[in-house]
Parts: sequence; C-alpha cells; structure tokens
Amino acid sequence: MDRSGRWNAVWRTLALCGLMCVLLAPCMASAQAAPVGAIYLYQGADREPKLVEAARKEGLVSIYTSLNPKDAAPILEAFEKKYKIKTVLWRASGEKMVQRTITEARAGRYTPDVLESDGVEMEILAREKMLAEFLSPSFKDLPASAFPPHRLYVADRFNFFTIAYNTTLVKPDEVPNTYQDLLLPRWNGKLGIEASDSDWFASLVKVMGEKEGMAYFRKLAEARPQVRTGHTLMSELVAAGEIPLAAAVYNHAVERLALAGAPIKWKALAPTMGRPGAIGLARNAPHPHAALLFADFLLSRDGQELIRQRNRVPASTAVNTNLNKFAYQMIDPAITLDEAEKWEKLWSELFLRGQAPNKKAD
Repeated sequence: MDRSGRWNAVWRTLALCGLMCVLLAPCMASAQAAPVGAIYLYQGADREPKLVEAARKEGLVSIYTSLNPKDAAPILEAFEKKYKIKTVLWRASGEKMVQRTITEARAGRYTPDVLESDGVEMEILAREKMLAEFLSPSFKDLPASAFPPHRLYVADRFNFFTIAYNTTLVKPDEVPNTYQDLLLPRWNGKLGIEASDSDWFASLVKVMGEKEGMAYFRKLAEARPQVRTGHTLMSELVAAGEIPLAAAVYNHAVERLALAGAPIKWKALAPTMGRPGAIGLARNAPHPHAALLFADFLLSRDGQELIRQRNRVPASTAVNTNLNKFAYQMIDPAITLDEAEKWEKLWSELFLRGQAPNKKAD
C-alpha cells in the first residue's frame, strides 16, 4: 500500500474507535489544558524570560515524533542542557503517532505537548483539531514554503527528492541533467524508484502539465525500473552498486553515505520537489510554555544547526548547507491527502502492478 494511501486505513480505524472513546471520555481522569492561545501567540517584550520561567515551573515537555532517534537525541540533549527542562520522547512511525494522538484525545487524555512529523501527518493532526497556531521569533528566518495557509504547523526540516547515482558505475558524462535523460535506453532496467512516491509523481505531473506529465511517466514505466520500498534502502542499494541510478531519493541520505566514503552522489533535477517535516504544538498541551520554548529552540539557529549536523536539511535560511542550494518546490500535504486516491491508483497501475518490492522503512 502506498505511503499516503495508508491514511485511508488509519482514518477507518480511528472512526471505529471514535464512538467508544467519546462514550468513555467522561469516565476517564483527564486534565485538559486551559486555552493556549494567550501563551502561544504572546509577543510582549518580556516574552522570553516569562516563557522560560513558566516552562521551568512546568518541568518537562512531552514530544511525539517520527524523527529518527539518532537525529532527535542531540536536539533533546541540547535543549535540556540549556533550559534545565526534562524532555519525554515517544517515537513511532508517522501513522502510529497520528493514531495514538487522536485516540488519546478522543478518550480525554492529553499527553503530547509537541508533535513533529512529515507534512501529511501534521496536516491530518491539523484537520483533527489537535494543533494550535503559535508564533516564534525564528519565523523570520523561515521561507514562505515552511508555512501552510492555516499556519497550524511549520516546517523545521525538508526532505528533497534528487537523483542518486553510483560514481563507479555511472560515468560523469552519463549523469542525467534532466528528467528526460532518465528515459535514455542505457537506463532500461537499471533505474530504481521508491514504491511509495505517489506524491512526488503527482507533483511532477502537475508541474509538467497533466497530459505531458502522464506521457512522461508512462515512458518511464516502460523502462522497467526496479521498485524498492524505503528511500534509505534505495540509497544503500545505489551505494552498493546493485542499482546504478535512482530517480528520487532523499539527498540527505545520499550525503551521509558519501561522507562515509561510499561511491555515491546526488544531483538535483529541475523541478526539485520536497516534503516538509514539521513541528506543531498541541491544542491541549499539558505543558504549553515548555512546548513553545521547545519549538523556539528547534527553529532557532542553534536547533537548526543541530539538524544540519545530522546531514538533514534545516528549514531555516540562517543555516548554511549545500543540501538546499537549488530551486525547489514543496509538495503540498493538503493536496497529497485530498487527491491521494487518484494518484495512488495511477502510480500503482504504472509501477506497482505485478511488483513485489523489497521492504525496509525509511
């Protein structure tokens, strides 16, 4: 099942448990937080000292995330060291994070203060009224593409789709310069694509124009690309020489392998599409001051530098990295959700029918 398509199953599960949760909620001990708008949107001159003082009284911040623990750990350690406030992390896949957050809320339990995951997951939480708008001084360093129209979450990192190639198997003059180059006969059966990238496919088709875009992807499907599940796995296969060239992988994953000495490089083709990873603050946060303080830290130059040090792409323009020095467009999480059925069906018909892709998480 496609990545975005799994949300239909998630929503069905939540719908089945929703009535039970509503019936049980009055019987459960809960401590719904007071309205957080006055806290999240405060802009007085005494904002920072007032926020720090109140956050320390709360004593901890509870974070639900799908971010890799190795990438999250340095951020949590730095936050705790700076503010002397404990962090409590619960990490799972984006789907499980959304399910747990919504199920707990429907049962009258409000555990997370901060939610951080890919844009699609955050958009679902926004639609389920789990999030509240907040302001941060670091917003001035974020590009417009970091903010959805409703501003209920904000991007703290980006995942960019670029090609990846094995530098031993692909000669410098063979490296594709355009998407059309991926259709050259030399790549027949030697090109890799990731099994869950229907949102990347949809976005490129829209940019190319639906008629031209669909014609392009039909030709790409005729080249018999190798299908694998997991962008990290795809990068590893390219580095190992099992697949010479991949059409769309996260450039930060390729960068990590290259820095470790693997024979692999990435290249951004125009138009380059990206998925946002975003942070949002819970509407019923038990520790709202600590939640806002953590968001401030993550989006600050110090927090964004920690993201860069993990060879991920920070959203802040105040941090210098070679991983975003190209023109790009963001995949809109709202469109991914609203048009999922259409694009998943087309993607499956083109690339997944009859395939049994290897499976490994990103």
